[in-house]
Amino acid sequence: MKHHKIFAGDRLRRLREQRGMTQAELADALRISAGYLSQMEGDQRPITRKLLMGLSRLLDIETNYFAADDDLRLASELRESASDPLFGSAIAADEASAAVRVAPDIAQRFLHLYRGYLALEEEHRSLQSRVAQSDVGAASRFPYDEVRDWVQSKRNYFDAIDRAAERLAEVRNFHPENRSEDFIRYLRDVYGIRTERAPEDFGKGIIWRLDNNAKTLFLSQDAPLESQLFWIAHVIGLLEQQGSIERQVKQARLSNEEAKSLARVALANYFAGALVMPYGPFLATAREVRYDIERLQRRFGTSFEQVCHRLSTLQRRDSPGIPFYFLKIDIAGNVLKRSSATRFQFARFGGPCPLWNVHQSFSHPGRILVQLAATPDGTKYLCVARTVSLSAGSFLNRPRAVAVGLGCEIAYAGATVYSMGLDLDDADAIDPIGPGCRACERKDCRHRALPPIGHPLDVGTIERGVVPYQIDSKISRTGGIR
Repeated sequence: MKHHKIFAGDRLRRLREQRGMTQAELADALRISAGYLSQMEGDQRPITRKLLMGLSRLLDIETNYFAADDDLRLASELRESASDPLFGSAIAADEASAAVRVAPDIAQRFLHLYRGYLALEEEHRSLQSRVAQSDVGAASRFPYDEVRDWVQSKRNYFDAIDRAAERLAEVRNFHPENRSEDFIRYLRDVYGIRTERAPEDFGKGIIWRLDNNAKTLFLSQDAPLESQLFWIAHVIGLLEQQGSIERQVKQARLSNEEAKSLARVALANYFAGALVMPYGPFLATAREVRYDIERLQRRFGTSFEQVCHRLSTLQRRDSPGIPFYFLKIDIAGNVLKRSSATRFQFARFGGPCPLWNVHQSFSHPGRILVQLAATPDGTKYLCVARTVSLSAGSFLNRPRAVAVGLGCEIAYAGATVYSMGLDLDDADAIDPIGPGCRACERKDCRHRALPPIGHPLDVGTIERGVVPYQIDSKISRTGGIR
């Protein structure tokens, strides 16, 4: 079978540097020339299967370490989607991977079609229960997921917008200590827009509003300073980068206007984060403080969540930071935001794994929790989680309980402050997490809420395990219970 060529130069270079090896030393150990290795690290040559096996033995890594992250995620999503009873039978993990390798475009189109089917099904069910009403909100998750997938395909990094924000911060000499006044002055002097606190009768649930007729940006009175700062930067992004945003939205080839509107908001938010935390200074400080989120908060006058999200975007090709995943959930387990510069795979259907420390953070509000965890593919992660709930401004408003999770592969853990005191080599200290019950292959997990997709079940009564069924290792070809 034909395999996709593996171009993973950046990952190979980082791994070599972590092992303290020069190009000449690694090339000699692999019995290739230093020039050949240099070309592989520059993505001018692929990593052959023979070299992949050699690297696996030499550097003690899994053979799938250099697998394309997007292919792994695509195969996982393909297998999860194909488990729908609509298709009658499930597919094995290796079949899904083979389909992605041989026909990635067809796999993408299948998933696009399936998402459209789900959106229409949900809309149909809603229309059945609300015949006399017009309810267009039911299908909104489809464009939202489409934009989220597009952001993920960019590894949550948009170079043109990131560099534009960094240039503006440098040219205007924005500093954290007086940045609020600087942003307000810039918005007024360049675009003629004043910034004012919103009146008492401001619309309920509205946090900011740009009144183009009055040339005024109104900000909620109840919001903390770091949120107000971010909103002003967002508006600057909408005005400053309008052309760049439209070009990128056009290149994304999103399917409808709702998705395009959401993409514009996402890109303006990205600009805001990059303006408040410019790439070069932020990355340098992050390395200096060993990615200590709270110290970065103080240095840049931002919130815990804003720092976590910014850390997940530091993937500039010529100066990358640690590749992190980022997640934001509410107390019910609903995923509000997610992105990943790692191989970490988020389940599309159902909630995240209950063993993940992001859930436990709600029992310890305001406290940073650190966890060593491993996914079913054997990849180990350092996971950091904390609640980030804000004051609702009033007892009657009921504050929203949310938490964020940030994590990186264990190979990068030593560069962070959160690895202190941990034995990264202790297998017993690692929690076995998964992408979610439906997509997780673990058979002996007592926390399982649903059986894994595609496996026949034995519900005989002669014995009982930690869950009320036995999971067959074979893939079901009938789609039913054995």
